[in-house]
Amino acid sequence: METSTYKIRGKDFYDAIVHFDESEEAMEYYYSVMDTLTGRKNKDGSDETIRERILKAYGVLFCEEFDLLPGQPAGVDEVAETADRLYIGSMGYDPNHWYRMKYHFPVIDFDNYDRFAALVLADMNSGPLHDAAINDGDTLVVGEADPLHMTPEQRKNQKVTPVVL
Repeated sequence: METSTYKIRGKDFYDAIVHFDESEEAMEYYYSVMDTLTGRKNKDGSDETIRERILKAYGVLFCEEFDLLPGQPAGVDEVAETADRLYIGSMGYDPNHWYRMKYHFPVIDFDNYDRFAALVLADMNSGPLHDAAINDGDTLVVGEADPLHMTPEQRKNQKVTPVVL
């Protein structure tokens, strides 16, 4: 594995995640980035990868109710449980506002939880979400768990928090 100096091209990484299922080159680029070493050590002394760094950042930003220890990466359950709470710009019935639905992640499991976390962070750093935040003021919003099963009153009164990197 190669040690990164964080010269990974953010837009290319974002595009590789979005086109992961369509292109073998995108898939290869995604895996090469995720397996790149950051140059840091984990608490257990092992070399940290970009994958671990992304999951740690996702845990800090979106998984506060799971009481992860500082530096502990989000796991499958944490990512799956929080994915339905992420909205782009505003909440509502429009599926394009629900982050997970917009990017076609019908199921989040062991095979793709790290890719979903990477997509969220790459989008915040250099994807359309980043551009929308700068140009339109749209941000990623964290709402209550399971919005599909809320009553209209619950949706109206839910607590939301904008996320800024």
